[in-house]
Amino acid sequence: MDDWLLIAFDSTQQALRAEMLLEYAEIEIDLFPTPKDVTAGCALSILFPGSELSVVQNIIEQEKVEIRGIFKKNNLDHYEIIER
Repeated sequence: MDDWLLIAFDSTQQALRAEMLLEYAEIEIDLFPTPKDVTAGCALSILFPGSELSVVQNIIEQEKVEIRGIFKKNNLDHYEIIER
């Protein structure tokens, strides 16, 4: 899962809504506990392939899903934000 990205949320409701929308769009996802180095209001995050970033961004924007941000794991195994 090296090229996967993580979406963090401020609420469980938004995480579950995003899960439903992304599964409906047939994007491979994985619900994942929010890592400690990602500050978010929700304990659930979604992992998805980096190759699907533009599709995921479009779904989030069109459906007005509220996210904390999209993160990528760096070489030190920490997550850094790539989009808010």
